[in-house]
Amino acid sequence: MPSLLLQGLSPGVGGLPLKGAQVQKPFLQGGNQFQLLPQQQQQLIAQAQAQGNLGNTMYGEMDPRRKRKGPSSSGAANSGCTGNTVGPSPNSQPSTPSTHTPGDAVAMSGSMQHVSNVPKGLMMYGSDGTGGHASSTNQLDDMEHFGDIGSLDDNVESFLSQDDGDGRDLFGTLKRNPSEQATETSKAFSFNEVSSIRKSSSKVTCCHFSSDGKLLASAGHDKKVVVWNMENFQTECTPDDHNHIITDVRFRPNSTQLATSSFDKTVQIWDAAKPNFCLQTYTGHNTHVMSLDFHPKKNDLFCSCDGNSEIRFWNLSQYSCARISKGGTVQVRFQPRLGLLLAAASENVVSIFDVETDRLTHSFKGHSTEIHSVCWDTNGEYLASVSQDSVRVWSLATGECIHELSSSGNKFHSCIFHPSYPTLMVIGGYQSLELWNMAENKCMTIAAHDCVISALAQSPVTGMVASASHDKSVKIWK
Repeated sequence: MPSLLLQGLSPGVGGLPLKGAQVQKPFLQGGNQFQLLPQQQQQLIAQAQAQGNLGNTMYGEMDPRRKRKGPSSSGAANSGCTGNTVGPSPNSQPSTPSTHTPGDAVAMSGSMQHVSNVPKGLMMYGSDGTGGHASSTNQLDDMEHFGDIGSLDDNVESFLSQDDGDGRDLFGTLKRNPSEQATETSKAFSFNEVSSIRKSSSKVTCCHFSSDGKLLASAGHDKKVVVWNMENFQTECTPDDHNHIITDVRFRPNSTQLATSSFDKTVQIWDAAKPNFCLQTYTGHNTHVMSLDFHPKKNDLFCSCDGNSEIRFWNLSQYSCARISKGGTVQVRFQPRLGLLLAAASENVVSIFDVETDRLTHSFKGHSTEIHSVCWDTNGEYLASVSQDSVRVWSLATGECIHELSSSGNKFHSCIFHPSYPTLMVIGGYQSLELWNMAENKCMTIAAHDCVISALAQSPVTGMVASASHDKSVKIWK
């Protein structure tokens, strides 16, 4: 029985295959949905509370083995764009588009409605037909009720291809990150809304998990940071010490300390354990500070960038600016783990710098519009960049774009590699999330917010994804 959406996913990011030619977006019939009555909601919540966990039994069969694929035979022939690498690229050659055979994609009826009609999450059934909905066991204070959770039992049939393939194993071949050993193995993959909270009075622009996944920080136009305790979903807020909107928030590695950048030209340091006062304020930028990030290993080092493309490297222990560079106006992100490289986005180009020497190692060009955000995979081998009309995934080894997904009108704004399934990318657009399987170059759309999804964050420890939106809310997914 063919898998329709996420067939043949690589077990690790080390073997991301080159992109295909065309993305097939599954559709669902909206007429099969129904709304749960309040009594049924209570029954679901009580049932989830009795189980004591929201989604541990919802994942498909996992292969703990990690394989690194060799170069694809189609190689550059399937690569639709190229990043300009400083220095020659030995294997670079003109690219030609590939095509899907008729059996590769889901056959879709013109009368079907888009899957974005499915609110509050995605649940796909395994080959044995088992599965269920996640319900919140958290305190419902400040949280939105899940009155619009619908059944996907019948809707799954809308994914069936014309050759009578079984769509219920849609995510059956999705491989979990090999570093995560699942204690239970069931027959389904899930991506559901776990919690939603609305603590902000204005647009939320950024969010980030602490290293241990126990805290989540979000911030935006109301000039304060909301810190979530991810174990009980209680929140605390910092004072609005910034004089203008907060553009970025990042936790210091292995710490409860965090930093915020702002349009008020400053960077401020806070401690989530004592959020009622600012620890330090860094000044020096001459215009809006757009982004910041902490070095993953050198705990005293962080950098920030401003609207004039200035990148400042700061030393926390010495409370000083260690170096000033150029190249980032939108976002800066250190390479995970070793932190040897720094990605800096400016206009429609992503520049990769050697942190020690400040040397430009790559210049990724290909976006036709301004880049909104960038993100690294867990190993720091791949970088994704997002503009309104597309997402591109770049290989640091080759300097080439190995995947590209066009937005098809969704106006992309943010993205993150899934914390447990590294060949699955979560993309934030206008109101909806896209789950993009890069191995098969197919994606699915999920209704999520009422406005632009401005930022996404993930925790490899808990497997959770956070989405922040201009609709003033932050949502947790798993």
